[in-house]
Amino acid sequence: MPSQKIAIIGCGAIGKVHVDAWSHEPRAHIACLVDLLPEKAQALLPLCPGAAVETDYRRMLADPSITAVSVCLPNHLHCPVTLDALRAGKHVLCEKPIALNLAEALSMQAEAARAGKILNIGVVNRWHASVNLIKDMIAKGELGEVYHVSLSFRAFRSIPGLGGWFTDKKRSGGGVLIDWGVHFIDLALYALGLPEPRTVSGVTHARLAKKMEDYKYLNMWAGPPDYKGTSDVEEYVSAMIRTSGPSIALEGAWAQNLDKGAMHLDFLGDKAGLRMEYRGAFTVYGTRDGHLYELTPKLAPKNDYHAEISGFVDSFLSGKKDRAHIDEVLVSQRILDGVYRSAAEGREIDLRGK
Repeated sequence: MPSQKIAIIGCGAIGKVHVDAWSHEPRAHIACLVDLLPEKAQALLPLCPGAAVETDYRRMLADPSITAVSVCLPNHLHCPVTLDALRAGKHVLCEKPIALNLAEALSMQAEAARAGKILNIGVVNRWHASVNLIKDMIAKGELGEVYHVSLSFRAFRSIPGLGGWFTDKKRSGGGVLIDWGVHFIDLALYALGLPEPRTVSGVTHARLAKKMEDYKYLNMWAGPPDYKGTSDVEEYVSAMIRTSGPSIALEGAWAQNLDKGAMHLDFLGDKAGLRMEYRGAFTVYGTRDGHLYELTPKLAPKNDYHAEISGFVDSFLSGKKDRAHIDEVLVSQRILDGVYRSAAEGREIDLRGK
Protein backbone atom coordinates (compact mmCIF):
# COMPACT_ATOMS: atom_id res chain seq x y z
CA MET A 1 0.00 0.00 0.00
CA PRO A 2 1.44 3.41 -0.95
CA SER A 3 2.18 5.83 1.88
CA GLN A 4 -0.72 8.19 2.53
CA LYS A 5 0.00 11.89 2.00
CA ILE A 6 -0.93 14.08 4.97
CA ALA A 7 -1.06 17.84 5.53
CA ILE A 8 -0.79 19.78 8.79
CA ILE A 9 -2.83 22.98 8.91
CA GLY A 10 -1.37 25.18 11.65
CA CYS A 11 2.25 24.82 12.80
CA GLY A 12 2.02 26.27 16.31
CA ALA A 13 2.40 24.36 19.57
CA ILE A 14 -0.17 21.61 18.94
CA GLY A 15 0.83 21.48 15.27
CA LYS A 16 4.34 20.49 16.36
CA VAL A 17 2.86 17.67 18.44
CA HIS A 18 0.95 16.40 15.41
CA VAL A 19 4.04 16.59 13.21
CA ASP A 20 5.97 14.47 15.70
CA ALA A 21 3.13 11.93 15.96
CA TRP A 22 2.71 11.65 12.18
CA SER A 23 6.47 11.18 11.80
CA HIS A 24 6.09 7.92 13.78
CA GLU A 25 3.27 6.57 11.57
CA PRO A 26 4.71 4.14 8.96
CA ARG A 27 1.63 4.18 6.71
CA ALA A 28 1.69 7.92 6.04
CA HIS A 29 3.99 10.87 5.59
CA ILE A 30 3.59 14.63 5.84
CA ALA A 31 3.52 16.07 2.33
CA CYS A 32 2.59 19.65 3.21
CA LEU A 33 2.92 22.04 6.14
CA VAL A 34 0.50 24.97 6.13
CA ASP A 35 0.79 28.15 8.16
CA LEU A 36 0.15 31.83 7.51
CA LEU A 37 3.67 32.42 8.83
CA PRO A 38 5.90 30.29 6.56
CA GLU A 39 8.80 30.40 9.01
CA LYS A 40 6.74 28.34 11.48
CA ALA A 41 6.24 25.63 8.89
CA GLN A 42 9.86 25.76 7.74
CA ALA A 43 11.04 25.22 11.32
CA LEU A 44 9.33 21.80 11.28
CA LEU A 45 10.85 20.59 8.01
CA PRO A 46 13.61 18.56 9.75
CA LEU A 47 10.85 16.24 11.04
CA CYS A 48 9.29 15.84 7.59
CA PRO A 49 11.97 16.30 4.92
CA GLY A 50 10.62 16.91 1.47
CA ALA A 51 7.34 18.40 2.64
CA ALA A 52 6.03 21.45 0.83
CA VAL A 53 5.36 24.67 2.71
CA GLU A 54 2.13 26.53 1.99
CA THR A 55 0.55 29.68 3.43
CA ASP A 56 -2.96 29.14 1.99
CA TYR A 57 -4.65 25.93 3.08
CA ARG A 58 -7.10 26.15 0.16
CA ARG A 59 -4.27 25.66 -2.34
CA MET A 60 -3.20 22.56 -0.43
CA LEU A 61 -6.78 21.22 -0.41
CA ALA A 62 -6.84 21.44 -4.21
CA ASP A 63 -4.16 18.71 -4.36
CA PRO A 64 -6.03 15.43 -4.94
CA SER A 65 -3.08 13.37 -3.70
CA ILE A 66 -3.54 14.60 -0.10
CA THR A 67 -5.59 11.98 1.77
CA ALA A 68 -6.09 13.57 5.20
CA VAL A 69 -5.32 16.67 7.23
CA SER A 70 -4.71 17.60 10.85
CA VAL A 71 -6.44 20.87 11.78
CA CYS A 72 -4.32 22.51 14.47
CA LEU A 73 -5.71 26.04 14.54
CA PRO A 74 -7.37 28.42 17.01
CA ASN A 75 -10.89 27.36 17.97
CA HIS A 76 -12.80 29.76 15.72
CA LEU A 77 -11.14 28.24 12.65
CA HIS A 78 -11.96 24.61 13.47
CA CYS A 79 -15.39 24.65 11.85
CA PRO A 80 -14.74 26.60 8.60
CA VAL A 81 -11.42 24.88 7.83
CA THR A 82 -12.78 21.41 8.64
CA LEU A 83 -15.82 22.02 6.43
CA ASP A 84 -13.56 23.13 3.57
CA ALA A 85 -11.36 20.06 3.99
CA LEU A 86 -14.30 17.63 4.05
CA ARG A 87 -15.79 19.27 0.95
CA ALA A 88 -12.42 18.86 -0.75
CA GLY A 89 -12.60 15.12 -0.08
CA LYS A 90 -10.12 14.92 2.79
CA HIS A 91 -10.41 12.95 6.01
CA VAL A 92 -9.91 15.26 9.01
CA LEU A 93 -8.42 15.05 12.48
CA CYS A 94 -9.50 18.30 14.14
CA GLU A 95 -8.05 19.35 17.46
CA LYS A 96 -10.31 19.87 20.47
CA PRO A 97 -12.67 21.53 21.18
CA ILE A 98 -14.75 20.47 18.20
CA ALA A 99 -15.84 24.06 17.56
CA LEU A 100 -16.98 27.27 19.24
CA ASN A 101 -20.42 25.84 19.97
CA LEU A 102 -22.79 22.94 19.37
CA ALA A 103 -24.33 24.42 16.22
CA GLU A 104 -20.93 24.53 14.53
CA ALA A 105 -20.12 21.01 15.74
CA LEU A 106 -23.36 19.66 14.31
CA SER A 107 -22.61 21.26 10.94
CA MET A 108 -19.22 19.51 10.93
CA GLN A 109 -20.83 16.17 11.78
CA ALA A 110 -23.39 16.59 9.00
CA GLU A 111 -20.75 17.50 6.41
CA ALA A 112 -18.59 14.48 7.32
CA ALA A 113 -21.62 12.22 6.82
CA ARG A 114 -22.52 13.89 3.52
CA ALA A 115 -18.95 13.65 2.22
CA GLY A 116 -18.50 10.08 3.42
CA LYS A 117 -15.24 11.04 5.13
CA ILE A 118 -13.85 10.32 8.60
CA LEU A 119 -13.89 13.26 11.02
CA ASN A 120 -12.03 12.55 14.23
CA ILE A 121 -11.56 14.98 17.12
CA GLY A 122 -8.34 15.36 19.14
CA VAL A 123 -9.64 13.73 22.33
CA VAL A 124 -6.19 12.29 22.97
CA ASN A 125 -7.01 11.08 26.50
CA ARG A 126 -9.17 8.35 24.97
CA TRP A 127 -5.89 6.73 23.90
CA HIS A 128 -4.19 7.05 27.31
CA ALA A 129 -3.25 3.74 28.96
CA SER A 130 -4.51 4.76 32.43
CA VAL A 131 -7.83 5.99 31.05
CA ASN A 132 -8.48 2.76 29.17
CA LEU A 133 -7.60 0.63 32.19
CA ILE A 134 -9.99 2.70 34.32
CA LYS A 135 -12.68 2.29 31.64
CA ASP A 136 -12.20 -1.50 31.72
CA MET A 137 -12.31 -1.59 35.53
CA ILE A 138 -15.55 0.37 35.62
CA ALA A 139 -17.13 -1.83 32.92
CA LYS A 140 -16.16 -4.98 34.85
CA GLY A 141 -17.69 -3.61 38.06
CA GLU A 142 -14.43 -3.48 39.98
CA LEU A 143 -15.44 -0.15 41.53
CA GLY A 144 -19.01 -1.33 42.05
CA GLU A 145 -21.61 1.25 41.11
CA VAL A 146 -19.82 4.48 40.24
CA TYR A 147 -22.13 7.14 41.63
CA HIS A 148 -20.07 10.32 41.39
CA VAL A 149 -17.08 11.75 39.54
CA SER A 150 -15.23 14.90 40.57
CA LEU A 151 -13.04 16.84 38.12
CA SER A 152 -10.42 19.33 39.34
CA PHE A 153 -8.32 21.46 36.98
CA ARG A 154 -7.12 24.50 38.88
CA ALA A 155 -3.95 26.56 38.65
CA PHE A 156 -2.41 29.65 40.25
CA ARG A 157 -2.58 32.71 37.98
CA SER A 158 -2.06 30.81 34.72
CA ILE A 159 -4.21 32.67 32.16
CA PRO A 160 -2.65 31.90 28.75
CA GLY A 161 -1.72 34.60 26.25
CA LEU A 162 -3.71 37.34 27.95
CA GLY A 163 -5.19 39.61 25.29
CA GLY A 164 -4.62 37.05 22.51
CA TRP A 165 -7.02 34.55 20.97
CA PHE A 166 -7.22 32.40 24.12
CA THR A 167 -8.98 35.22 26.00
CA ASP A 168 -11.06 36.54 23.09
CA LYS A 169 -14.46 34.80 23.19
CA LYS A 170 -15.13 35.39 19.49
CA ARG A 171 -12.05 33.32 18.66
CA SER A 172 -11.89 30.89 21.59
CA GLY A 173 -15.53 30.26 22.47
CA GLY A 174 -14.71 30.58 26.17
CA GLY A 175 -11.96 30.29 28.75
CA VAL A 176 -10.80 27.55 31.07
CA LEU A 177 -13.89 25.38 30.51
CA ILE A 178 -13.51 25.04 26.75
CA ASP A 179 -9.70 24.90 26.99
CA TRP A 180 -8.96 22.56 29.92
CA GLY A 181 -12.42 21.45 30.98
CA VAL A 182 -13.27 19.82 27.66
CA HIS A 183 -10.44 17.32 28.19
CA PHE A 184 -11.58 16.42 31.71
CA ILE A 185 -15.25 16.15 30.77
CA ASP A 186 -14.52 13.99 27.74
CA LEU A 187 -12.14 11.74 29.68
CA ALA A 188 -14.73 11.14 32.41
CA LEU A 189 -17.58 10.46 29.97
CA TYR A 190 -15.45 8.06 27.93
CA ALA A 191 -14.30 6.12 31.00
CA LEU A 192 -17.91 5.87 32.20
CA GLY A 193 -19.14 4.48 28.88
CA LEU A 194 -20.71 7.74 27.63
CA PRO A 195 -23.74 8.13 29.93
CA GLU A 196 -26.44 10.48 28.66
CA PRO A 197 -26.19 14.00 30.10
CA ARG A 198 -29.55 15.10 31.49
CA THR A 199 -29.17 18.45 33.23
CA VAL A 200 -26.36 20.86 33.98
CA SER A 201 -25.97 23.82 36.31
CA GLY A 202 -22.88 26.01 36.22
CA VAL A 203 -21.31 29.31 37.13
CA THR A 204 -18.36 31.11 35.57
CA HIS A 205 -16.27 34.04 36.78
CA ALA A 206 -13.96 36.49 35.02
CA ARG A 207 -12.46 38.47 37.87
CA LEU A 208 -8.66 38.42 38.05
CA ALA A 209 -7.93 40.02 34.65
CA LYS A 210 -10.80 42.51 34.42
CA LYS A 211 -8.04 45.12 34.14
CA MET A 212 -5.39 43.32 32.13
CA GLU A 213 -2.54 45.63 33.15
CA ASP A 214 -3.21 44.84 36.82
CA TYR A 215 -3.06 41.05 36.37
CA LYS A 216 0.06 39.70 38.10
CA TYR A 217 1.56 36.35 37.15
CA LEU A 218 4.75 34.33 37.43
CA ASN A 219 4.76 33.02 33.86
CA MET A 220 2.38 32.99 30.92
CA TRP A 221 2.11 30.13 28.47
CA ALA A 222 0.94 31.23 25.01
CA GLY A 223 2.19 34.67 26.04
CA PRO A 224 3.33 37.40 26.27
CA PRO A 225 0.31 39.56 27.17
CA ASP A 226 -1.20 41.91 24.62
CA TYR A 227 -2.76 44.75 26.57
CA LYS A 228 -4.36 46.12 23.40
CA GLY A 229 -6.27 42.87 22.99
CA THR A 230 -9.40 41.44 24.60
CA SER A 231 -10.05 39.49 27.79
CA ASP A 232 -13.73 38.55 28.01
CA VAL A 233 -13.69 34.84 28.94
CA GLU A 234 -13.95 33.03 32.26
CA GLU A 235 -10.88 32.09 34.26
CA TYR A 236 -13.02 30.08 36.75
CA VAL A 237 -15.86 27.58 36.34
CA SER A 238 -17.87 25.30 38.60
CA ALA A 239 -20.63 22.97 37.44
CA MET A 240 -22.79 19.98 38.34
CA ILE A 241 -23.87 17.57 35.62
CA ARG A 242 -26.59 14.96 36.14
CA THR A 243 -26.34 12.00 33.78
CA SER A 244 -28.10 8.69 33.24
CA GLY A 245 -25.28 7.28 35.36
CA PRO A 246 -23.11 9.10 37.90
CA SER A 247 -23.31 12.75 38.83
CA ILE A 248 -20.28 14.75 37.68
CA ALA A 249 -18.96 17.84 39.46
CA LEU A 250 -16.19 20.03 38.13
CA GLU A 251 -14.15 22.96 39.35
CA GLY A 252 -11.64 24.64 37.11
CA ALA A 253 -9.47 27.75 37.13
CA TRP A 254 -6.83 29.08 34.83
CA ALA A 255 -6.18 31.50 37.63
CA GLN A 256 -7.07 31.49 41.31
CA ASN A 257 -5.70 33.34 44.31
CA LEU A 258 -4.48 30.09 45.84
CA ASP A 259 -1.08 28.72 44.98
CA LYS A 260 -2.48 25.21 45.39
CA GLY A 261 -3.18 23.69 42.00
CA ALA A 262 -5.04 20.48 41.26
CA MET A 263 -5.14 18.35 38.12
CA HIS A 264 -6.98 15.13 38.91
CA LEU A 265 -10.17 13.12 38.49
CA ASP A 266 -11.90 11.17 41.29
CA PHE A 267 -14.18 8.23 40.47
CA LEU A 268 -16.28 7.16 43.49
CA GLY A 269 -17.84 3.71 43.53
CA ASP A 270 -19.58 1.75 46.29
CA LYS A 271 -16.90 -0.97 46.18
CA ALA A 272 -13.83 1.16 45.51
CA GLY A 273 -12.78 4.60 44.37
CA LEU A 274 -9.80 5.94 42.49
CA ARG A 275 -7.93 9.15 41.84
CA MET A 276 -6.20 9.70 38.51
CA GLU A 277 -3.61 12.43 38.13
CA TYR A 278 -4.35 14.05 34.79
CA ARG A 279 -2.32 12.33 32.06
CA GLY A 280 -0.62 10.26 34.75
CA ALA A 281 -1.06 7.26 37.01
CA PHE A 282 -3.97 6.42 39.29
CA THR A 283 -4.50 4.84 42.69
CA VAL A 284 -7.41 2.63 43.70
CA TYR A 285 -8.77 2.61 47.29
CA GLY A 286 -11.11 -0.14 48.47
CA THR A 287 -11.72 -3.16 50.68
CA ARG A 288 -10.83 -6.79 50.11
CA ASP A 289 -11.07 -9.82 52.42
CA GLY A 290 -12.10 -7.55 55.28
CA HIS A 291 -9.17 -5.17 54.85
CA LEU A 292 -8.64 -1.76 53.33
CA TYR A 293 -6.24 -1.65 50.41
CA GLU A 294 -4.49 0.87 48.19
CA LEU A 295 -3.18 -0.07 44.75
CA THR A 296 -1.30 1.91 42.09
CA PRO A 297 -1.05 -0.03 38.80
CA LYS A 298 2.23 0.19 36.91
CA LEU A 299 1.67 0.65 33.19
CA ALA A 300 4.16 0.52 30.35
CA PRO A 301 4.77 3.99 28.90
CA LYS A 302 2.90 4.70 25.66
CA ASN A 303 2.67 7.88 23.63
CA ASP A 304 -1.05 8.52 23.30
CA TYR A 305 -0.59 11.10 20.53
CA HIS A 306 1.12 8.42 18.45
CA ALA A 307 -1.76 6.05 19.26
CA GLU A 308 -4.27 8.74 18.28
CA ILE A 309 -2.67 9.14 14.85
CA SER A 310 -2.45 5.37 14.36
CA GLY A 311 -6.14 5.05 15.24
CA PHE A 312 -7.05 7.80 12.78
CA VAL A 313 -5.18 6.03 9.98
CA ASP A 314 -6.85 2.72 10.88
CA SER A 315 -10.20 4.49 10.70
CA PHE A 316 -9.88 6.24 7.36
CA LEU A 317 -8.24 3.23 5.69
CA SER A 318 -11.00 0.90 6.89
CA GLY A 319 -13.87 3.40 6.76
CA LYS A 320 -14.87 2.39 10.30
CA LYS A 321 -15.64 5.01 12.94
CA ASP A 322 -13.54 4.75 16.10
CA ARG A 323 -13.59 6.15 19.65
CA ALA A 324 -12.50 9.63 18.48
CA HIS A 325 -15.10 10.02 15.73
CA ILE A 326 -17.23 13.14 16.04
CA ASP A 327 -20.33 10.99 16.59
CA GLU A 328 -18.73 9.74 19.83
CA VAL A 329 -17.49 13.15 20.99
CA LEU A 330 -20.48 15.48 20.45
CA VAL A 331 -21.71 14.75 23.99
CA SER A 332 -18.86 16.84 25.41
CA GLN A 333 -19.79 19.82 23.23
CA ARG A 334 -23.41 19.56 24.44
CA ILE A 335 -22.21 19.81 28.03
CA LEU A 336 -19.92 22.78 27.30
CA ASP A 337 -22.82 24.63 25.70
CA GLY A 338 -25.05 23.71 28.64
CA VAL A 339 -22.63 25.03 31.25
CA TYR A 340 -22.14 28.32 29.42
CA ARG A 341 -25.89 28.73 28.95
CA SER A 342 -26.57 27.92 32.61
CA ALA A 343 -23.99 30.46 33.75
CA ALA A 344 -25.43 33.14 31.46
CA GLU A 345 -29.07 32.50 32.40
CA GLY A 346 -28.56 31.68 36.08
CA ARG A 347 -30.54 28.44 36.00
CA GLU A 348 -30.27 24.70 35.46
CA ILE A 349 -30.38 23.59 31.81
CA ASP A 350 -32.14 20.43 30.60
CA LEU A 351 -29.98 18.72 27.96
CA ARG A 352 -32.30 15.84 27.12
CA GLY A 353 -33.40 15.72 23.53
CA LYS A 354 -30.97 18.46 22.55
